[in-house]
Amino acid sequence: MRTQLLVWTILVAAVASPAQAKTTADEIREATTAFLETFATAQASRGYNVTFETGNIDSRLALAPCSADLAIEFTGDPWKSEHPSVQIACAGERPWRMFVTTTVSINGPALVAARPFGRGERVTANMLETRSVVVNASRRGIITDSQMVEGMIVRRPVNAGSVLTPDLLDAPNAVSRGDHVIITARRGAFSVRSRGKALANASVGEQVLIENLGSSRTVKANVTAPGHVEVPM
Repeated sequence: MRTQLLVWTILVAAVASPAQAKTTADEIREATTAFLETFATAQASRGYNVTFETGNIDSRLALAPCSADLAIEFTGDPWKSEHPSVQIACAGERPWRMFVTTTVSINGPALVAARPFGRGERVTANMLETRSVVVNASRRGIITDSQMVEGMIVRRPVNAGSVLTPDLLDAPNAVSRGDHVIITARRGAFSVRSRGKALANASVGEQVLIENLGSSRTVKANVTAPGHVEVPM
C-alpha cells in the first residue's frame, strides 16, 4: 500500500490576547487531540478504525503565545508506526516548535495466511483469508488485494494467521534457464522478432541474458511476459 505523510492544520479558536503570556500544555494537548481526531475521521471514511492516545506533556510548559495558527503534522508515517511523533509549530512573531509523542492504532482489513505456507509454494485463493488487523503494527506493509498475490511464490515458511507482507512473496519466473523465448528488437514502432534461449531465471520486469539462436550472440534483454523478452535496436 503506497502512503504519504498527512499534514493537517488545526485552527486555534481563541486569538491570543495582549494579556496572554504563554501557550500552555493544555492548549498543546487540545491541538494535538484535535489533529488526531481529524486524522481518525479521515481514515474512517476509508474503512479504517483509528484509536489514539496523546503522550504526556509537561504541565509546566510555557511557550511564547502564537500570533498565527498552529501547524501540526506527523514527523513519521503513521501507517508504519504505532508511535508516530507529532510536531506542533508556531510561525508567528516568536516562532517555536515542539514534539508530542502519540500512540496510534489503525485497524483495517488485510490478507493473512489461512494455513501454513511452505517455501516455494505458489499462492492460490484458498490459501488466503481477510481479517481485521492492526495495519500499522507492521513496518513492512500489508496486502489487501488477493489478485495481487495469487500466483506468487512463497519466499520462506509462513505460519497460519500471519499477516502477508510484500517481502514474504516473490513474483514467479516468467522465463527459466534453458527456456526458448521470443526476442523482440524494437525501435519506435518498428520491431524484429527472433528466437533465443534464456541463460537464467527472471520475472517480468527483470533483465536476463539471452542467447540468440540465429546469431549465437548473447544479449541482455528485459522480460516483458512469460516466454517473451525485448531488447532495444
